Amino acid sequence: MQKGGAVYIMTNALKSVLYTGVTSNLIKRVQEHRNKVYPESFTAKYNVIHLIYYKTFPAIEEAISEEKRIKAGNRKQKNELINSVNPDWKDLWDEDVSKW
Repeated sequence: MQKGGAVYIMTNALKSVLYTGVTSNLIKRVQEHRNKVYPESFTAKYNVIHLIYYKTFPAIEEAISEEKRIKAGNRKQKNELINSVNPDWKDLWDEDVSKW
């Protein structure tokens, strides 16, 4: 049985740092970042707590492929991807969490 997944991008308050990740449980994973469950991690160190992009996939393998594609891109390409769905870079956790 295949399990779905999501690729996501998070940033800090200054929007100076981008973190791209993949998960099979987006709500849990974003909560972990926001609560700094792993205090030595990149996201904890740079206070990356704002969810600014996500896309879900029916299979985790598809999400992993998309994560690799995004990570291979440069900052300009990542900015364009984010702007295509969230031009104001709003924290989608606040905007979308009630829909999940």
